[in-house]
Amino acid sequence: MKISSSMIKALNDQIAMEAFASNYYLAMGSWCEITGYEGAANFFYQHVDEERLHMMKIVHYLNGVGIPAVIPLVKAPPKTFKSLESVCKTALKNEQAITAAINKMAELAQKQKDHSTFGFIQWFINEQIEEEKIFETILQKFDLIGRDKLAINEIDKSLASMITTNAN
Repeated sequence: MKISSSMIKALNDQIAMEAFASNYYLAMGSWCEITGYEGAANFFYQHVDEERLHMMKIVHYLNGVGIPAVIPLVKAPPKTFKSLESVCKTALKNEQAITAAINKMAELAQKQKDHSTFGFIQWFINEQIEEEKIFETILQKFDLIGRDKLAINEIDKSLASMITTNAN
């Protein structure tokens, strides 16, 4: 199978984005845990594993077609956050950036008639619809039930209930 150098670069860049997202969620989970948001901490810790799984899918895809994946150096995410709501807003922005990058890869694959890579990317396109929806739903809860301590506690409980036992 022939994959263009521009597609290889895009896939390796996506590995770096997924690795950074995993680390970012780790920082978010850690901040939530130390701040007393146990449900949110566990929710974000689960997302650490999901983003790592996404990264590994791309690594295996490249390696499977005989192209060595580039394992990136990952810059450190922030250590502290302003609030649980700001954490969720940041997570949504991160997911939107990942969606944009995946959509660009899909467009590149279509343009280059790289049907195998386009088929591979389809899973990520569907996954990102779900990821963005999760964070949009969480952020709606702040508007629906408020931002006082009781509301934040309910949102934390809601995040705990969103934890799934299945991996993507």
